[in-house]
Amino acid sequence: MSSPKGRGAVCTPLAPPDPPPGRRRSDEGRQRLPGGPEAKGEQSLLRALETVRDPELDEPITSLGFVASCAVSTDGDAQVRLRLPTYFCAPNFAYLMVADAYDAVSALPGVRRTEVILEDHFASDVINGGVAAQAGFVRSFDGEAVSELHQLRADFLRKAVMAGTDQVCRPLLAAGTDPAALLAMTLGELPPSRALDRLRSRRAELRLPAGDDAPLLIEPLTGAPVTAAAMPLHLRKARVTQVSIEANSGICRGMLRHRYNDTKGQGETVPAEDADSL
Repeated sequence: MSSPKGRGAVCTPLAPPDPPPGRRRSDEGRQRLPGGPEAKGEQSLLRALETVRDPELDEPITSLGFVASCAVSTDGDAQVRLRLPTYFCAPNFAYLMVADAYDAVSALPGVRRTEVILEDHFASDVINGGVAAQAGFVRSFDGEAVSELHQLRADFLRKAVMAGTDQVCRPLLAAGTDPAALLAMTLGELPPSRALDRLRSRRAELRLPAGDDAPLLIEPLTGAPVTAAAMPLHLRKARVTQVSIEANSGICRGMLRHRYNDTKGQGETVPAEDADSL
């Protein structure tokens, strides 16, 4: 897949379209009433936005602090403003998040119009216009992109499966489980945990085995069980993937805090390791 990347990317904004069904560029009617229907609507928006993840970090955009604001009027007009750690964050990642946020909010009962605005990004006009027009990535970045982002999404989901495998296996190994025993384990034999739920969810998104009888260790590309010979390398790759995601997440959070002077986003959470240092 070819996609626009880097600091030198030049993006020509789409011509401003007429407001399509479901969109409005006005903030009229968005006055908030503390504890009133608007406040409840905002909570619904945040819950919907919690389902939208940064594709690379595999974390909700809410907990990462990417939601600058969200509001919904009594008439059901919703507006979401997103922000990212840098002006040059990859436009393909940004497009996925803006488009997914639009889909998540538009699906809420009572929402009749949705506007999602990415702020302070070099491709904001192109991304905002493309999502508003439901043009897709290729038409939005006409002449620069040659394919949609389905493969990119799948690639990052496979990384999330590998990272999730590490999150599930590492406590087992720390508790003294023989690494060879992992080969025979199924998901249904594992103790309940958030990490296991997350691993099941990511596998299901890729249509990989995720039921109780599914092997713990599978190849994320094919779903085939990992062999004994391949297991040591598989576990090392899983660990490296998880460490990489954790490191990137920390860097992104730090850059976002610096860029916006420690102004928290709506729904933002502080990682446990950061909270311990406060």
